[in-house]
Amino acid sequence: MKIDIDKLKACVSNLDNARILVVGDLALDEMVYGDTERISREAPVLILRHTHTNLILGAASNAAHNVSTINHGKVSVLGIVGDDYQATDLRKAFEDANVDCSNLIVDASRKTVTKTRISGSCFQSITQQIVRIDRQSSEPISKETESQIVDKLKEIIPEYDAVILSDYQIGTLTDKVIKTAIDVCKKHGKKVIVDAQRDLKRYKGATSMTPNLPDTQKYVGFDIKSNKDILKAGEKLVRDTGEEYVLITCGEEGMALVTKDKKMIRIPVFNKSKVFDVTGAGDTVTALYSLALASGAEPVYAAIMGNMAAGIVIKQFGCATTTIEELQNFIDNNKKLLEKFNIGEYDEKNI
Repeated sequence: MKIDIDKLKACVSNLDNARILVVGDLALDEMVYGDTERISREAPVLILRHTHTNLILGAASNAAHNVSTINHGKVSVLGIVGDDYQATDLRKAFEDANVDCSNLIVDASRKTVTKTRISGSCFQSITQQIVRIDRQSSEPISKETESQIVDKLKEIIPEYDAVILSDYQIGTLTDKVIKTAIDVCKKHGKKVIVDAQRDLKRYKGATSMTPNLPDTQKYVGFDIKSNKDILKAGEKLVRDTGEEYVLITCGEEGMALVTKDKKMIRIPVFNKSKVFDVTGAGDTVTALYSLALASGAEPVYAAIMGNMAAGIVIKQFGCATTTIEELQNFIDNNKKLLEKFNIGEYDEKNI
């Protein structure tokens, strides 16, 4: 299969049309920086003179941020925060990223999920992380909080074109929340895309999911070393979940889109050079893939756009995002490369 460049550019242009709801485990990454001064007399630890703090959207929050930079803020989040100052910081980070956070549910018995990384440097040295502090509630959400999420899903899903279920195993996405989201989306003809690491069978009836290769291997229970293995794994995922297609991300080996009619499309990485940081790349793929499907793109073109976006953000440090303009520039600057790419198509007969 050859990429139709004009069709791809049209698909990218349409990304701004879709409204997305992200439901799941919201988190804040707090990055604290300082300069080392001396060793404390109280204990054998460094004393840092604080220089600055960066607040970054993490976990499901990062998926929403990725969507927002593409569709100019037509994205909302539904999740849980605590009654603490970290919730205020998270709201501010959402507002700065142009993400609607009016549907946040406050549960005073839980902590706003916050991962604080403290880093320091001294004269003529690089900045290094010294310690990380995680604030997180480990117990399941209460039935009262679960009911609030369920009621909110029934109320607001009709306003959106697609729902992303982003599961970081922190407890927001209970079986009841998952089933409600999928059932309501089906009722109103909305797409629902899953980004989860474990218990993939829980998401039965969703439109699609975007597991990475290690998580796929854990689920299917066998090593994936060839295209035949990927097709077999993808078929199992589709069969077990009843989804229309799954997109398996394979790192430097690109992606594999497996459909319910037992066909697989392999999409190679467009540019393996200058990989600086893969942090958050999975959220970028999910965001672009979901936006594209919600905008009416064919699954294979949705996957190609997710692949392109990942190729852009891994050249930047941290949880980076991209824009429609950057995607269009990528196509224009790599037109000859894209035209030469042969997207592999396989089934059980020719693999």
